[in-house]
Amino acid sequence: MEIPTTLKHKPVIVVENYGEVDGRKANDSDAQGLSVGLAQWNDRGNVEVSAKVWRHTGEKWSRQSEELPLNRVLDLAILVCRTSLYFQDAYRFPKYYDPENMQIDRIGMQGSAMTVEVCDNNPLIDTDIRLLADALGKDGEIMGERFRILSGLLKDMGY
Repeated sequence: MEIPTTLKHKPVIVVENYGEVDGRKANDSDAQGLSVGLAQWNDRGNVEVSAKVWRHTGEKWSRQSEELPLNRVLDLAILVCRTSLYFQDAYRFPKYYDPENMQIDRIGMQGSAMTVEVCDNNPLIDTDIRLLADALGKDGEIMGERFRILSGLLKDMGY
């Protein structure tokens, strides 16, 4: 499905077959495309780059399509990687977390740090954390494939 180019986000690099590879929703996804392009919120003389997930209802492009600045895309990737790493050892805690220490990590960036922690104000955290662990376990092969690709690309880039 061809990503529209007449909307405010201006796609430059696209994946128009994303619906075929969207994890467990492959071939049955409303996310039909991905793009990296010029952000919809650009002001004259101030160009920002963004990534966008293009969702399609089956009849039209959805207003629920998401556009994110590239640093946020990478921040989400960092969070997903750190979350996956956390759950490799979370089984060691009876509740899958330590109620005395909810913080998982502090990841330094830009003179501060992104604090990654178990959500202590979730009243259903004991149930929800197990559901998350189970879901990540079921998607282990799907996620592992993407982690390996990401790792290879980062190595190719010199990181």
